[in-house]
Amino acid sequence: MTSVKIPKKYEKLLDIPNEYRDDAYKYCVMVLSGAYVAGKDAQNACIRHLKDIHRSLEDPNWNYIYKPKRAKKVIKFIEVLPDTKGRVNKLGLFQKFIVANARGWFTKDTDMLRFRKAFISVGRKSGKSLLVSGLVLYAFLFDREPAEGRQMFTAANDKKQASIVFNMVAKQLMSFVSKVPELKKDVKKVRELLQHTKDGSYVMPLSRDTGAIDGFEPFLAVIDEYHAAKTNEMIELIESGQGNLLQSLIFIISTAGFNLNAPMYTDEWPYAKDILKEDYDDPEYFAVIYEQDSEDEWQDPTTWAKSNPLINESDELKEQIETFLEKRVTEATKKGTMFRVLVKNFNYWMQASEESYLDFNDWKKNEADFDIAGTKVYIGLDLSRADDLTSVSFVHLDEENKQYYVTSHSFVGTKGGLQGKMERDLIDYYQLAKDGYCTITDLSSGIINTDQVLDYIESYVSKNQLDVQAICYDPYAIHGVLAEMERRGWYYDLYEIRQGPATLSNPTLDFKLKVIDGDVKHEKNPLLDRAVKNAIAKDTNDSIMIEKKMHREKIDPLMSTLFAYVIAYEYEWNKETFMPMFF
Repeated sequence: MTSVKIPKKYEKLLDIPNEYRDDAYKYCVMVLSGAYVAGKDAQNACIRHLKDIHRSLEDPNWNYIYKPKRAKKVIKFIEVLPDTKGRVNKLGLFQKFIVANARGWFTKDTDMLRFRKAFISVGRKSGKSLLVSGLVLYAFLFDREPAEGRQMFTAANDKKQASIVFNMVAKQLMSFVSKVPELKKDVKKVRELLQHTKDGSYVMPLSRDTGAIDGFEPFLAVIDEYHAAKTNEMIELIESGQGNLLQSLIFIISTAGFNLNAPMYTDEWPYAKDILKEDYDDPEYFAVIYEQDSEDEWQDPTTWAKSNPLINESDELKEQIETFLEKRVTEATKKGTMFRVLVKNFNYWMQASEESYLDFNDWKKNEADFDIAGTKVYIGLDLSRADDLTSVSFVHLDEENKQYYVTSHSFVGTKGGLQGKMERDLIDYYQLAKDGYCTITDLSSGIINTDQVLDYIESYVSKNQLDVQAICYDPYAIHGVLAEMERRGWYYDLYEIRQGPATLSNPTLDFKLKVIDGDVKHEKNPLLDRAVKNAIAKDTNDSIMIEKKMHREKIDPLMSTLFAYVIAYEYEWNKETFMPMFF
């Protein structure tokens, strides 16, 4: 290994017994010393691995142990497999680090695999296929728990993608068998099924189109390009079948994607980041994310190894990959398609549509806590049509910083059945209601109960002692609500906000600019986040209007926010108070 200087803060962490100083350890040394260029999530994955080794040796009650010799067996096996072009390659240290973690950690008491789920996110052309096929084939040929009938799946939401991965695995197996002829009698391929005739194990593609499988107990499921999945249905199916297995593994490996409502981005990605930051502890979940630390890093080639870790592995790969990326960047810059390169080559999540109203990364950076007690507030109300949401948003004034702070709550109708609505909208309203982000109607008819809406506003204002400046509303279906406000003794200023460019265009543009500048902050709120992701901007006659592409893509929480902002953005921050003068 190249001689490197270890930063003082990592000296103790890297001081482990020699038997644990394998290739995964070498990778940690290269990353933490700065010899390898790596993002903060990759660094955190290394720190976690080393901390866990220390803990396994020092804490007899911690039930996990690292066995480098076992990890090395799997690595050596993968290194004899040819790639998709028939070439045999050594694994890079980052690939060895991934395999070593997935297949080198075990439970102390039962000697079973520690990790039940692995999440790896990395840019394109990073040797994912070799890892996928290697892990599947090793489990197929050599694993012994369960001793018989091990079920391995190449999984994807659609059959075509699942078959692509399966065919890759089958090709690798046939190539390996040609080198080890004695295996030929033990394995066979029958259409889209690889069978181990000795112990009844098999590999097959798995997708939403796959019919019922007798005794479904997936020992290993590899999910490639999970960013394309629109729901978490596949993972739920696999996990539900693993309950009776002593050991099992779901191995997710994928680049970033364009759909910011995809479960990879909303579920796995933030969960993995919380584990890597040590904000949450899940000892059975392995994670490593290779991505740029900021959107602007594409302009600095010295950072590209963060999302393309093969760059670190050799001078030859560095030159080859950087030349390829330079060409991609040059072309994309000229064509105005840089966002596609950012997503696929630099592993940076962005909306697919160039018409997106807000860059979600700009929005998410402004998520913050703020004490709303006693603040001046503008309330926006967007009453629902049929099966839309009713949303109420509160634009609070942060007078000290001259900024705005947004909170929001939505109301969900159940007409036609809530379960069906959740399936159509791809939103778990039950869980969101449980978490306090929405309220499900209590009317048996399933329509929105406007009394619930007004009760919520009343309670929210009272509890937080808010100084209501105005209620801003879409006139659609408002009349009975206005009468009820008057009956309740609400004498706030009311503003009718008509959904047209004359009213909304300037505030909508100003809101966007304030988000970019960091002057609009907001609470953590999944429904408001989803609305931001779904909103597209239509520019007509020099005016900007917010729309959505599909009916199920809800934008109501954002619209109610903009209704409030129409009046809120006229607030004069620098009002001066003049004292009367007497002569």
